[in-house]
This record gives sequence, structure tokens and C-alpha cells, in this order.
Amino acid sequence: MAGQGLIFAGLTERDRQLFAAQPKFAAGQSIELHVRDKDGQTRVVNLPKDAADAVEARIEKLSHGEKVAVVTETPEASPSDASRIFGVSRPVVVHRMDRGDLPFRYVGKHRRALLKDVLALKARLDAQRDALRALAAYVAEFCEQYGA
Repeated sequence: MAGQGLIFAGLTERDRQLFAAQPKFAAGQSIELHVRDKDGQTRVVNLPKDAADAVEARIEKLSHGEKVAVVTETPEASPSDASRIFGVSRPVVVHRMDRGDLPFRYVGKHRRALLKDVLALKARLDAQRDALRALAAYVAEFCEQYGA
């Protein structure tokens, strides 16, 4: 991922409705893509089953309003990549690295974190956020019920 960037993609509401109207792929079907380049030339690309399964899984997520990203097997992420995964600014990621929340190494003057460490920290942060939301809902319900 380092140097290649991480791009999240999402669909507009109109595009989601168009995808919702499409039939689902049958098990074992392949996908044939008709690709039109900027000169108007069309070429056909046949995707193997594993690639077709990956495309279908992404389309399913996109059609439900989720954003998706394709991550390569490169095991390292730059602070910019990590910031897009966390949904925070790059300086916040650097601060987490400096605090020791996110292990990293230097490649020259550039910081690199293992992707598995970035995803593990994201899971911990998501769990904390969910716990805080549940606690806030409990406190609000308690205050409403007992007038505190």
C-alpha cells in the first residue's frame, strides 16, 4: 500500500438504485466486462471465478450504501493510508504512532506501519466507539426514566 494510496469508493443514491435492479450472479458464473476506452474502442475482459466473486462482493456492499476499498497484500501502510482507514487526519495517525498506539518503523524518513497493526487498532477503536455509544444510550435512558 505504501506509495500506492488507498482509495475508498462509494455509489450515489441513483447508482445504488441501478445496481439494485440488476440480477445477482449465479454460483459459478463468470463475468464478462465490456470496457470502453477514452477513444470509444470496446474490448471484452473475461474475469475468472475468483475475480468475479470479488467483484460481486464489492457490488453487494456498494449497493447497500457502504464504501469499499481494495487493499493489496502489501503489508505496510503509510500514515496517509492509515488516516483513510481510520477516517481521521494524517497528523492524528502520526500522534498515535508517537504515543505508541500504532507500532511503526522508518523507511528513510518515512513512517510505515504493518497493515495488520492498522486494522487491529481500527477494530479496537471501533469497539471503544460502540461501547461509548451503548453507554451514552444507557445513561440517556436512565436519566429519562429516573429524572436524574
